Amino acid sequence: MIKIKKINKSFKTFDGKHHILKDISLEIKESSVTVIAGENGAGKSVLMSIITGLEKADSGNIECNGKCGFVFQEAETQILGETPEEDVTFGPKNLKWPENKIKKSVEEALKKSGLYEKKDYPARFLSGGEKRRLAIACMLAMDLEIIILDEPYANLDYNGIKQVNQLLKELKQDKKTIIILTHELEKCLALADSMIVLYKGEKVFDGTPHNGLKENLEKWNIRNPLVSYKKVSDLIWQ
Repeated sequence: MIKIKKINKSFKTFDGKHHILKDISLEIKESSVTVIAGENGAGKSVLMSIITGLEKADSGNIECNGKCGFVFQEAETQILGETPEEDVTFGPKNLKWPENKIKKSVEEALKKSGLYEKKDYPARFLSGGEKRRLAIACMLAMDLEIIILDEPYANLDYNGIKQVNQLLKELKQDKKTIIILTHELEKCLALADSMIVLYKGEKVFDGTPHNGLKENLEKWNIRNPLVSYKKVSDLIWQ
């Protein structure tokens, strides 16, 4: 689904260049859940911004065989409509779909995300978990095959985390390709088929969650969740 080859990215600073990504190569399989872990500033968000076309790489190649959507860490910044229904309608309408297709797609996305009963509710008054689910619903309404979530658990309470994870489990069952950018492995790693770790702009691990947890994650400033949990299957808040 996604093949990334030798991606490099740097930004100009007052004293020269700051390298954000250094020769990143990886593959993400279709209909899989991939957790990309790393501390803040590791390059996770920049890499995904390049995949979705929000940023341009300095060098390297990306092959992406599917339509891709990005749910930002601050989900409310993506809310364009006054209500969930209006917000979810924006994407399909912008794609100039027929009205009957838009109506069906919006209704299905709102039901899948658990927001149909609040379709006319003021979007600004939704909880943090509901706003994240609304952002995902917007991706579903446009029939995107790949959904990328940047720190989806940031600033959420326990109920909000459970809401997001329940939707992610359903999307996994629906064979969506999901990429989760996070340093909070204990909240979602049980969902993952693969785990990638970035550290200071470099890929330092790429493999299964089981093997990833055998690594000394602390050296990459990631807390190993097995300090508090017994096995990988325990690593999901639900």
